[in-house]
Amino acid sequence: MIINKRKRKAYLSLILLYLAFNALFLVGHRWLKTLSVDGDVLVIGNTILFIATLLSFFLYSRALKNNQPHKFLKYIYGGMFLKMLICLIAAFAYIATFGKNVNKPAIFGCMFLYFLYTFVEVSILLRLSKEQKNAQTGSPS
Repeated sequence: MIINKRKRKAYLSLILLYLAFNALFLVGHRWLKTLSVDGDVLVIGNTILFIATLLSFFLYSRALKNNQPHKFLKYIYGGMFLKMLICLIAAFAYIATFGKNVNKPAIFGCMFLYFLYTFVEVSILLRLSKEQKNAQTGSPS
C-alpha cells in the first residue's frame, strides 16, 4: 500500500516536471526566440518525451514487481527500447518534415529534456526499488 502511494507520487512528480517545462516554454516564448530557439518544437518535444517516459516508467515499475530475471530484463529493455524508438520516430518525422529548416537549438533542448526525464525516472525507480526491498524484508527505511 505504501508503494502504491509512492508510485502515485512518482507519477505526480513526472507530471509536475512536464507542466513546469511547458509553462516555462510558453511563458518564455519571446526570450527563446531571441536565442533562436523554436518554443513550439520544445513544447511538442516535451510532450512526446513525457508520454514516452510514462510508458517506459510503466514498464520499469512492472519490472520491479517481477522476481524472475528474464522477465525483469524483458521489461527493462522493453522500456528503454520503447522510449528510444518513440524519440527516434519523432526526431525523424521532424527532420523529414522541415528538412533544412530544422531548429538545431530546439533539438539540443529536447536532448537535454530527454536526459533530464531519464535522470528523474531512474532516480524515482531506484527509490521505489529500495523501498520495495525494505518492505519485503521488513526493514525500516
